[in-house]
Amino acid sequence: MSDSPPEVEVSPAVARTAEDIGSMEIRGAATIAAAAAEALGEQAAGSDADSPEAFRAELRAAARVLYDTRPTAVSLPNALRYVLRDVEGETVERLRASVRASVSEFCRRLDNAQTDLGRVGANRLRDGDTIMTHCHSTDVLACVEAAVEQGKSLSAFVKETRPRNQGHITAEALGELGVDVTLIVDSAARRYLNDVDHVLVGADSIAADGSVINKIGTSGLAVNARDRGTPIVCAAQTIKLHPDTLTGHTVDIEMRDEREVVDRETAEEIGDPEVLNPAFDVTPPRYVDAIVTERGQFPPESIVSLMRELFGESTTEPWAEA
Repeated sequence: MSDSPPEVEVSPAVARTAEDIGSMEIRGAATIAAAAAEALGEQAAGSDADSPEAFRAELRAAARVLYDTRPTAVSLPNALRYVLRDVEGETVERLRASVRASVSEFCRRLDNAQTDLGRVGANRLRDGDTIMTHCHSTDVLACVEAAVEQGKSLSAFVKETRPRNQGHITAEALGELGVDVTLIVDSAARRYLNDVDHVLVGADSIAADGSVINKIGTSGLAVNARDRGTPIVCAAQTIKLHPDTLTGHTVDIEMRDEREVVDRETAEEIGDPEVLNPAFDVTPPRYVDAIVTERGQFPPESIVSLMRELFGESTTEPWAEA
């Protein structure tokens, strides 16, 4: 007879959100974080738990399902940490109300964070500047939007960012802001860096030493930008800081499906080679000029102090509790 606890079923809302995050139907750190928090709220609202212990077990199970979808997108576990660590109450109804309040407060802070970050990042941009972007980042867009609202005219070279072409989303969004956009293939970045005033990238997570984990290709772009003397700025809300790295944990690099790169028929036509499709790479802090957050602008080496201020030294995950 097993002593392991019975498996806890999660709500359809949690399962659906996890599937959408895993398939990248839901993308972008802030969007992922909000979706995860709201899914926990729906789990709580629909719970039939008959005791506080059962209710908490349901929440932890839902958090584990959500957590397992995107190991590199640290905004997801940070959202789960925020919601679960603020849950208090001695009855199911009080716990349910606590979750609802925690989710609401988290989403409110999330909404304000991007606006505040945008204002900070806009201060780096001057009227007439040309930027270069990689992948799709709502934090980068917030900086550009704030600069445009200040009356600054900007132009942009946008890397298409294969294999999923997220740069197309960025190109459309920048065009809607009135930015003059030039879409380029990824391998053309170095050719146009001499015409660029700032490289602006987002982050999926940021390590304690100031390393930036972002869409594959960011590191190469940063090296080329440093060689050309073009400043590279990372725009990232504090929900993207990776507290586990304070204690020496490394960041997992997600490997995505080979079918994003080549379909099965084409693979067979070219000899069926092994296909590697890493989603992210790590840019060392020496290639990053500044990290812009809603709390201000920081040199990479100062991120560890901000991380300790926000998260302390503990990295115990509330969804891992017995």
